[in-house]
Amino acid sequence: MEPGVGQVLEDDVHDSPRVVGLAARDSAVHRNLLIAASITIPPGSDGCLNLRRRRRRTALGSTCERPVGRWHFRTRPRRASGGPVEELVLPTEDDSGRAAKARLNFLTLDPVGPKDVRPSILASWVRSRRWNLPADRISLPYVADPDLELPLSRSARPVLQQLHEHLAGQPISVILTDRTGLVLQRLTADTELARHLDKVHLAPGFSYAEEFAGTNGIGTALEGGGPMHVFGHEHYAEDLEDLACAGVPIKHPVTGKTVGAIDLTCWRKDAGTLLIALAKTTADNIRAAMLTDSSTRELALLQAYRQSARRLGDMILAVDDDLLLMNAKARQCLDATDQRAVLGYAGELLARGGTEPVVVELPTGGWVRISCRPIAVGARDEAGIIQVSPHNSGTESRMPTATHRPPPRPVLPGLVGRSAPWLGSSREVDNACRAGQWVVLTGERGVGKVALARAAHHQNNPAGLFHIVDAVGSNGGFGAELEAELADDMVQALVIRHADRLGPRDVEATIEALYDVLERRPSEPPWIALTMTSDGTDLPDLGELLALFPLTVEVPPLRHHIEDVRELVPYVLNQVSHGDLTCSPEAMHQLMRSSWPGNTGELCQVLKQVVLRRRRTGVIMPADLPARVQAISRRSLSQLEALERDAIIRSLVANDGHKGRAAKSLGMSRATIYRKIHDYGIQPP
Repeated sequence: MEPGVGQVLEDDVHDSPRVVGLAARDSAVHRNLLIAASITIPPGSDGCLNLRRRRRRTALGSTCERPVGRWHFRTRPRRASGGPVEELVLPTEDDSGRAAKARLNFLTLDPVGPKDVRPSILASWVRSRRWNLPADRISLPYVADPDLELPLSRSARPVLQQLHEHLAGQPISVILTDRTGLVLQRLTADTELARHLDKVHLAPGFSYAEEFAGTNGIGTALEGGGPMHVFGHEHYAEDLEDLACAGVPIKHPVTGKTVGAIDLTCWRKDAGTLLIALAKTTADNIRAAMLTDSSTRELALLQAYRQSARRLGDMILAVDDDLLLMNAKARQCLDATDQRAVLGYAGELLARGGTEPVVVELPTGGWVRISCRPIAVGARDEAGIIQVSPHNSGTESRMPTATHRPPPRPVLPGLVGRSAPWLGSSREVDNACRAGQWVVLTGERGVGKVALARAAHHQNNPAGLFHIVDAVGSNGGFGAELEAELADDMVQALVIRHADRLGPRDVEATIEALYDVLERRPSEPPWIALTMTSDGTDLPDLGELLALFPLTVEVPPLRHHIEDVRELVPYVLNQVSHGDLTCSPEAMHQLMRSSWPGNTGELCQVLKQVVLRRRRTGVIMPADLPARVQAISRRSLSQLEALERDAIIRSLVANDGHKGRAAKSLGMSRATIYRKIHDYGIQPP
């Protein structure tokens, strides 16, 4: 017998909000709730949603509060051991209006009261604004062919299909995403809801990560690492305000790491508090399915990893086809480039079945001993435990790819920056110069190719002459200039700049001059570096010329080691302002947000421009920076667009960052200035 009007239901949801009182106004509501419960009650299982009838008349004034839709409810969170919990209460119409007003105040930089919106929602709004997301529309990245054969997808498929069948005809969409928020699967029985979800791109291939979609059940749950429900106007993007969603991260049963998220989305008017409970139960069922599907190989690898991590004090890694574990010491001592190197060496050992330790030099300069223990389960042996320990010398290396080199030395003279990509390139050029090996330096304009060559030469031969020959601007006399430089036996190092700009005749003259110097100075030839710009243009045929240079070093663009801006800025300012000028944290943050298409050369020019035109002493503020640095545009701007961008920035500065007043002073609406701030990538002061 179904519960009738006025009967009370009480739920027992493990680790979920608890509904204390629920009075039905329509038996159809209870049918929906019972359907939702019935799919998660396998015999003898724990952690499932169970509805218990309590056959007594309700006292609406005492047991049920907040009339919403067709039923009344009051929730009481199940309290964990210690610490407060955020109460889960479905918003009423008054709450919805208050959330809408709070969102408008937030977007217009007006005060938002502490009781107007939940703290977790306000924190997500702040993050969304920092990402410069538009509030009046939604724009998401798209992956045409997402990987649907992930272990998560395979394990979740039957669970989601069963849930979808039980929710047949109900306006609830079941959505599965990977750990980045990329939608992998969507099951929706209601046609109207499906059309609306397509309109807002909540569909497979689109990413609903918070950094792209703003506050939403999927991205905010993944960002916070726990269950999250977002109702109506709590969404950051107004396109989502008619929806309610409940998202729960899915943890891998073996590693404990987040591998994806489950989300239940419905119309705002149809939302209920049991939505989050059902989402949590579904996530638990997917996790249980993943544990069942976990191979014996993974479990054996995890057990071996735990034993090694407890017993040994070294850096420990466990690796399989799609699984990588490392202990805290490995994460602290190995940066990304060193991790890749260790995994590369270990992969060779595991592929050959070798167990003898090897000693190798890592990209950052340290020497380590690597030993591998294969975990053989089944026919393959690519899984194993990797033990990494520091080593004092590289002379015992047994890897054919690891050659003996002296211990690492500090940063090259005259250079700043300690990121792994920059130090890796510096070390390669330094080693080539020390060995007298001719080298080709490639990279974008302004990355510092000549500076690297000069620093390496000064490190290894401080007293030797260092000369540069440029293929650009030689006025047809490049061959003669190069011959003259190479004829001078005092020249110990020579850089041939812009070799990619050489004409066919100059290429032949260069090849002949280089062969001549090798014949004339066979025992002590000069060290020669060739620089080329990798800007995507067609290169001349340099095959015969490049054959003389056994090594090519790719110098990374500044955006690939943007953390070095923190060292570059004070270094450049000290040179151009004699130590009287510093950079504020806000301006430094703005400089680090730029993509710097002109690389380090462009950064130096910007700082020189600040000194010449704005400030020569004191502290650089964001308003002192050129407009093109204050805005991070996603595309090239026309001259008219650049002028409009600069006008918006000046108005924002003049109005202390208040978008509403800035829009009024420019004669545009708030919605227009929000859109243009996002389009131009402007960071409000």
